[in-house]
Amino acid sequence: MAIFENLGKYKNLGLLLIRIGLGIMFIYHGVPKLAGGPELWGKLGGAMKGVGIGFAPAFWGFMAAATETFGGLLLIIGLAFRPVCILLVINLIIAALMHLGKGDGLQGAAHAIEDAIMFLGLLFIGPGIYSVDKK
Repeated sequence: MAIFENLGKYKNLGLLLIRIGLGIMFIYHGVPKLAGGPELWGKLGGAMKGVGIGFAPAFWGFMAAATETFGGLLLIIGLAFRPVCILLVINLIIAALMHLGKGDGLQGAAHAIEDAIMFLGLLFIGPGIYSVDKK
């Protein structure tokens, strides 16, 4: 459609909007997990059993919460963008496996899978010019 022909000029703005939106949502979900302390971290880290890692669940839960919280912030500013995308993809794969392992099925794991696909795509695209990592 003719009305949408010129939107290709704004790819970097689109990437910025995606980074800001996803970053805010990951901070929103990560801060309560980070503030939940060792008891909550242990529950979160218990998801690592799905990939055969049963030791130090509080450590793994803390790392997941920190990845969501600080990863969200780094996404927004576009710093260490690709490493953050990799960490978030790993985090989301574990989350999806946890949901599937609990019997939640694809319906329960869908959100984590969708976000993992988004971050995998962003890994290849990069942060765009409106970022600290711009090239």
